Amino acid sequence: MTDSRKQKLINLGPHALADALLNFAVHSDEADDLIEQLIATPKENVQRFKKKLSGLKHSKRFIDWQGAASFARELEMLLQDLKSGVDDPLTGIELVAAFYETDNTIFEMCDDSSGNIGDIFRYDAKELFVDYASRCKDKDKVADIILKVNQKDNYGIRDTLIDCAGLCLPEDIIRTMITTLQKWASKEKDEYGKRHHLMLIESLARQIKDAKLFEKTRIASWGKLSTAALIDIARVYLESTDVETAHSWLKKIPEGETFQAYERDKLLEEIYHKQGDSEKLTKLLYQKYRSHHSTDTLQALLDVIGHDKRDDTINDEVEQILKTDRLRESDAKFLIAVGKIDSAEEYLLGRADQLDGNYYGSLLSLAEAMESENRHLVTSLIYRSLLVSILERGYTKAYPHGIRYLKKLDKLAASVANWKEFNHHEAFKEKIIQAHGRKRSFWSKYEVKK
Repeated sequence: MTDSRKQKLINLGPHALADALLNFAVHSDEADDLIEQLIATPKENVQRFKKKLSGLKHSKRFIDWQGAASFARELEMLLQDLKSGVDDPLTGIELVAAFYETDNTIFEMCDDSSGNIGDIFRYDAKELFVDYASRCKDKDKVADIILKVNQKDNYGIRDTLIDCAGLCLPEDIIRTMITTLQKWASKEKDEYGKRHHLMLIESLARQIKDAKLFEKTRIASWGKLSTAALIDIARVYLESTDVETAHSWLKKIPEGETFQAYERDKLLEEIYHKQGDSEKLTKLLYQKYRSHHSTDTLQALLDVIGHDKRDDTINDEVEQILKTDRLRESDAKFLIAVGKIDSAEEYLLGRADQLDGNYYGSLLSLAEAMESENRHLVTSLIYRSLLVSILERGYTKAYPHGIRYLKKLDKLAASVANWKEFNHHEAFKEKIIQAHGRKRSFWSKYEVKK
């Protein structure tokens, strides 16, 4: 489709396209800027970049969160001017570095709660820097520029260039950078400043897979190591192919610790795989499967114990799920995913009083799944919880959804032969009318659409 439209545009000819673009530029500053970029010489585009950058430094305007996306596109076009105008790698990295050094000005002049502006630094500017730095023969100069930019980092954005050093610099240059940062850290009197330098060393150590240096630096930075630090150190040792040391660091985590348990177990899984310890791996995967039933945890377990054990593994866990008192939507989804529809229906009906319509995302998918299996009673109970949640909150923006749910309940009622211990549809409807009958904006629209 895209190729077809492109060909049709080509067939229009240059004059028609030029006229269309110029007409569009009358109403769009971005289009006008693009035209200027396209027709400018490389030298002119460099001048455009420098002029825009200077303008940013002296700007007095403030951009609220609503204008952040548009401002991000403005910055993206600024970098495009640079890309179009500079082919010399050294000049390129110097100018991208200058862009990073405007971060104080840029973040002070806008509300970046959306993260759009930060992403320009983390992705667009970084990719441009790496492209220039990879082609630059003077690697010492590249390293010097990265370090210079990172002497201060008030907004935590400049370390993006440290994090990509391994993509454009050889190990010997990176080790020289580490030595420089260590000297800076030793002379730094401010604790925050010292920790900043050490954090940069950690990043570089990880990139060159020097786990021992990473460990030493983390200890120097924080002293007593937290669970998160133990996991980080273990991860770097594992990335450095030192499986046993990685494992030894994870063993330092206190038994019963739940903080970052997912990250720890993920590392343990990889460690047991590499060690060929099928017994511990199986035990771990069983624990993960039982703590969070899903097709993914089931698949990971079966890959180790054998897919011929699938039915027994599922049936054993279905029995355990049905014994629990607390409703977990994830367990209901698991029962449906493995084809245990009868069990899913039994599970949901037995815990219907726990259905909470505030959890819209998970409940709606359950309702749709059970409806597709013609389990109309349990489907009705789920839709009831969604409707009651909307009415109790008086959330008028969601009234169209609530009206749809009530109409769905009207339709489903005709298919429910046995309401068991639950209220019939008309009794439920009368109950919500008594509780929420004054919400006229809801009922008037329901009557109109009925």
